[in-house]
Amino acid sequence: MAFTKRKHGLVAEINVVPYIDVMLVLLIVFMVTAPMLTTGVMVDLPEAVSEPVAEKEPIEIAVDREGAYHLDLGNGESQPDTLEAIVDKVGKVMREQPDTPVLVRGDRNVDYGAVVTLMAQLQSAGVKGVGLVTDPPAGQR
Repeated sequence: MAFTKRKHGLVAEINVVPYIDVMLVLLIVFMVTAPMLTTGVMVDLPEAVSEPVAEKEPIEIAVDREGAYHLDLGNGESQPDTLEAIVDKVGKVMREQPDTPVLVRGDRNVDYGAVVTLMAQLQSAGVKGVGLVTDPPAGQR
């Protein structure tokens, strides 16, 4: 009995199984880490019942526990800045887009005067109304 040798041609297929495995792992990593990526300043907000404001992208100004001001113009980055510089930047935005909402996130332990001073300065910069950001009470989350 003679054995015949068969020649097989090259297989020109890409094995995509390892790529699918990698993509699934990346998907899980991003799904787990995305909720942890909060931007802004860590502020312990007071609790209050309120209706959410959902108009256009607001300007957010945070007052942290030490009374430092942080401005977030919607780009996700927030760095400490002086009150005068923040009021100047907000004033420029308000002259261009006067209907832009302005929200203040004041830490529950911050000096009340720091928030009031900020609100008065914002009013002088042309802001018609300031929203105060709060956390919902524990039973309504």
